[in-house]
Amino acid sequence: MSTTIKKNIYLTVKDHSVSSEEFQLLYNEELDMLETYPRPSDARLGDYYKSDDYISHTDAKRNLFEKVYQSVKSIALKRKLKLINNLHSENKTLLDVGCGTGDFLKTAKDDNWTISGIEPNENARTIANKKTENSVYDIEQLLKFEPGSFDVITLWHVLEHLPELHNHITILNSLLKANGTLLIAVPNFKSFDANHYKHFWAAFDVPRHLWHFSKTAISKLFSNVNMSIIKIVPMTFDSYYVSLLSEKYKKGFMNPFKAFWIGWLSNVKAKRSGEYSSLIYIIKKN
Repeated sequence: MSTTIKKNIYLTVKDHSVSSEEFQLLYNEELDMLETYPRPSDARLGDYYKSDDYISHTDAKRNLFEKVYQSVKSIALKRKLKLINNLHSENKTLLDVGCGTGDFLKTAKDDNWTISGIEPNENARTIANKKTENSVYDIEQLLKFEPGSFDVITLWHVLEHLPELHNHITILNSLLKANGTLLIAVPNFKSFDANHYKHFWAAFDVPRHLWHFSKTAISKLFSNVNMSIIKIVPMTFDSYYVSLLSEKYKKGFMNPFKAFWIGWLSNVKAKRSGEYSSLIYIIKKN
């Protein structure tokens, strides 16, 4: 007998960066997560990424915001490298899914990791391949890797973009070695800044973000493939970046002083609740 999963409308949210269309966020009670509705067809989904402002597909430094973003990114790259080095100091094969313009892969390669990357966007993939000696492939390559190929698989703000969520989680599990580690970074719709900005919260980023996760959701989704969260690491910079964009969507300009205040407050409150703006989940096979 089939069970119907209860889904209520949580918020109605606008695509602020490309189409100005409105989408609903449906609350999945069973998984404690949100789903973007209606979901664009796979054929049309790529159209929502066609913007010069989609910063993960470019190395642009055209304005102060982009210059700050690129500077903060360099600090974040060092933190990510330190994180994977602490987890695996000897065997060092890495797959970065949704690698954008390849900066994290290059950072890992320069530290003697054997790297592979997946990036569906052709322009970003071209940039990434120039940095990584052609180590980055289209998403079809995911099905061509041998099972158990990687010590570490990373998805830095990528899981929320994957149309076939459950299928991709199964594939990621199969590509990981028995003692390997999966690192998933995603926005947290239960953070203070998400609750403050509501439908203006930039990290909803509909319809590019198809899914919106809680800690419970990540735990349940990966337990379905016999994997468990072993640690959760906060991404404290994200609350400031997301608040800047949220202020822009709400008021028409970035309002850096207000954004900094909300970002700081979100991190302070998260020290007690654990609900940071974005979280890294470190996950291993049981």
